[in-house]
Amino acid sequence: MSAGHGRQLEELVRLSLLREYGPVQLAGFLGLGRWQLDRALTDGLVPGPDTRSGKWSSAVAREAAARLTDIRAAVGTIPDLGAVRAAEVLTQRLGTPVTCDGVTELARRGLIPVAGHYKGFAVYDGRALEAFTDAGAAMQANRAGRLQTAGEAAEYLRIRRADLGHLIRAGLLTPAGWAPGPFDGRDTRSVPCTAPPTSTPSPPGPASTGMPCAPDREAAVPRWLTCGMHPASPRRPAAAPARRGRTDPAPAAGSRHKSRKTAARTERR
Repeated sequence: MSAGHGRQLEELVRLSLLREYGPVQLAGFLGLGRWQLDRALTDGLVPGPDTRSGKWSSAVAREAAARLTDIRAAVGTIPDLGAVRAAEVLTQRLGTPVTCDGVTELARRGLIPVAGHYKGFAVYDGRALEAFTDAGAAMQANRAGRLQTAGEAAEYLRIRRADLGHLIRAGLLTPAGWAPGPFDGRDTRSVPCTAPPTSTPSPPGPASTGMPCAPDREAAVPRWLTCGMHPASPRRPAAAPARRGRTDPAPAAGSRHKSRKTAARTERR
């Protein structure tokens, strides 16, 4: 018997002799992860604390241990994950690359629900990740949810970068997410990015600006998020200095002072 296995057996024996169990001791006694116990409590698979001290009695712990197989099958083996780890899990399970943007797109389509948020970031349901098997939908989500910079978004819509800024300021395109910039901290995201619309824009019309037709813009609105620089109002060019004509030469420095001295001398004379 290895030393690690012996320590685990000793810990299990110690937990089995307890009269009351806290959440950590109960999870250890049942052989569950803390997130699995929390999920079982939320789903009502394990009853809440039944003692005055807010802990579980040994009777409740043993009753839950007798149903451990059913509890394990119900809570699953994958915890709720963020986009990065969810993409890694789907890539491993499906055998096809899945990106973070693809996971976000799958959630937008209702295929993988959002279980909650952590520090402002979405956390995706682990049981839905475990049950998801549609590799084709994941590949489509990768393409549809790929983020783009403002320059790439303008190129995709076949419009100028300035015209994209006009759409943003007019409220036709609104930010739906942000990416970290070169000067941001670990938890700061100040640079927006874009996801391509589901419909392909038509060729530019006869207008000189190259703006797509109104139906194409309206179809693109729900799918776009600005990911590049914050939209800022255009700066007005500085006014050029006025030029003086040849008939109006600029006064020499000190000429006004000299004229006053000449007038004073004339008065004295």
